[in-house]
Amino acid sequence: MNRVAARRATGAPSQTTQGSARALGRSRIRSSIGSSFLAPRLRARLPAPFAAAEGSPLQSSQMLVIVPPHPLVGHWIAVARNKYSPSPMFRNALAELGRILIYEAVREWLPVVEAQIETPLALADVAVVDTEKPIKVIPILRAGLVLLENAATVLPASETYHLGLVRDEETLLPSEYLNKLPESFAPDDKVLVSDPMLATGGTLAHALQLIVDRGARPENIRVICALAAPPGLTKISEKFPGLRIYAGIIDPELNDVGFIVPGVGDAGEEASERSHAAKRPIQVLPRRDTYMMTHS
Repeated sequence: MNRVAARRATGAPSQTTQGSARALGRSRIRSSIGSSFLAPRLRARLPAPFAAAEGSPLQSSQMLVIVPPHPLVGHWIAVARNKYSPSPMFRNALAELGRILIYEAVREWLPVVEAQIETPLALADVAVVDTEKPIKVIPILRAGLVLLENAATVLPASETYHLGLVRDEETLLPSEYLNKLPESFAPDDKVLVSDPMLATGGTLAHALQLIVDRGARPENIRVICALAAPPGLTKISEKFPGLRIYAGIIDPELNDVGFIVPGVGDAGEEASERSHAAKRPIQVLPRRDTYMMTHS
């Protein structure tokens, strides 16, 4: 089984559930995914069982999971988790989170062209993003669109192909209701897939297989998701080595109906209407190293 390498850059750790839940989550992630390869600078930030031996390489045949440690990632996850955040606030949280994840995912995908421009005072040497090779963006409808609402601010050139998949809540298997993928992808095409919830992995695996069958290479595909869970990560890592997943947070488990726990609920439903969202101010109460959000 291919190993998933979870990589985090330096910065502040994201806020999550209380200590016991974190310990339980780490245990389940380790048992589901196995050992991980980490960049040396990260070992001090993650529990020892995640750390690789000194000098262990990040193999191209491994799937990588990157959780950006920017404080705003934790902030927007917290806003999305809070059941009293109304739908517009929930959507904005995922849109802002998507902007950060896209920024991280495409940083190596934006070739630049050197040029000269005229400022009000003199000529200046500049480097601008080459728009000749747009990134292929594939949102998995409907919730996948929410992560992409601010995509234009970080993607100077892109082409969007919509893919509609729905998960049967009894079998947890996906089925297509819309497929606007191109007939083929070039092997060097860069493909960005948006799927907010990576739970069982069935929907994303189906989408990725459609993309790979059309010629895209897994190492040229990157996935952004707000939340991920070990069962889905394991499933994807086994089928698509070389893939990269950029997630806001990895939650410890799924419930008996395949929802991520603690999660955010059903992202599509929550983005359209949150009936339980109180139209009252949100009070943030500090509790040791976590924050409990309630309505006053």
